[in-house]
Amino acid sequence: MKQVSNMANTSNGSLATLLILFTISAAIHKGAAQFPVQSQNLIADNISVVEGETATISCRVKNNDDSVIQLLNPNRQTIYFKDVRPLKDARFQLVNFSDNELRVSLSNVSLSDEGRYVCQLYTDPPQEAYADITVLIPPGNPIIESREDIVSEGNETEITCTSMGSKPAATIRWMKGDKELQGKSKVETTYDRMFTVTSWLRFTVTRADDGVPVVCIVDHPAVKDFQAQKYLEVQYKPEVKIVVEFPSGPIREGENLELTCQAKGKPEPQQVNWVRVEDDVPSHAVITGSDLFIENLNKSYNGTYRCVASNSVGEAYDDYILFVRDSQAGTEAQRSLDHAVIGGVVAVVVFAMLCLLIVLGRYFARHKGTYFTHEAKGADDAADADTAIINAEGGHNNSDEKKEYYI
Repeated sequence: MKQVSNMANTSNGSLATLLILFTISAAIHKGAAQFPVQSQNLIADNISVVEGETATISCRVKNNDDSVIQLLNPNRQTIYFKDVRPLKDARFQLVNFSDNELRVSLSNVSLSDEGRYVCQLYTDPPQEAYADITVLIPPGNPIIESREDIVSEGNETEITCTSMGSKPAATIRWMKGDKELQGKSKVETTYDRMFTVTSWLRFTVTRADDGVPVVCIVDHPAVKDFQAQKYLEVQYKPEVKIVVEFPSGPIREGENLELTCQAKGKPEPQQVNWVRVEDDVPSHAVITGSDLFIENLNKSYNGTYRCVASNSVGEAYDDYILFVRDSQAGTEAQRSLDHAVIGGVVAVVVFAMLCLLIVLGRYFARHKGTYFTHEAKGADDAADADTAIINAEGGHNNSDEKKEYYI
């Protein structure tokens, strides 16, 4: 009987509260009918909030004429009537109440709080504005897996990334090094209205991919920089290169030859061999690991020498062509070069002398004069030789007539 009495008292209290609210609403409606204000405008905004955080609902009125504002939950239950909270949920707290705004916070938001909240303004007719709350649930840590841990060069690999338990569904992107790749994704809905996203990435690997990170990036409005990565391990056949240690120039008879075979692969080459294409390696050649040494060379050693390296992925090789020259070939070539140089110098000297002679000849031709002897001077006016001699002897005293020109 006592329990029944308590229940009756509680019920009577609730009815009394509702009766009071109804009376107030009726009075407000009556007042609104007598003094209608058409310029009032009720505004509310949609809200996205991460699960466990706090959402703030704001009902705002422009040009309010003291009309009453109240907030209802998705079940149309009154959360706040003006500044009074009839709903027994302490997570709802009044942030601000004025003639122009009713602002309420909802803490520790859960998925069950999602829905459409209603702002009501008691005018004639009443106005409503809606605030949709969307609850975001971040995904769990992405899981990245590969079909095989080690892949050989030239083969295709597949990597999978999974993002579970999010709302809404996440988006997955792929990066290999600094290059974005395109994968294929599938979205599944779980029983609790969550989403699981799986993405697959397939590509053919090269030796350049060894050690490069492949990154799975999860995009979701509730999280930032959410990613997982896996480093590629690629095996490839050796790269082979032959290096001549000595001699550094042309090879001549009697000299020694040393070659080194540089081979790099993953895994490291298990075997390095020297062979001579289409013939045998000279019997006195010395092979030490990756080095080949041949002394006292002659032309019979000419040919192609090949270094072959192999590992579990495959084999590769590099060739060196040996060409031995005569021991005197270098001396004869040097002599020919010396003769050519000497001949060139002589030709230049002869050409210079010819030029000098031509210049001197032209100079003498322009400055050539007359030379008079005593005999010649007398012969100019003499009738015979005796008279010329006499005239020459008689003309010694005339110093003005004697002229001598020397070249």
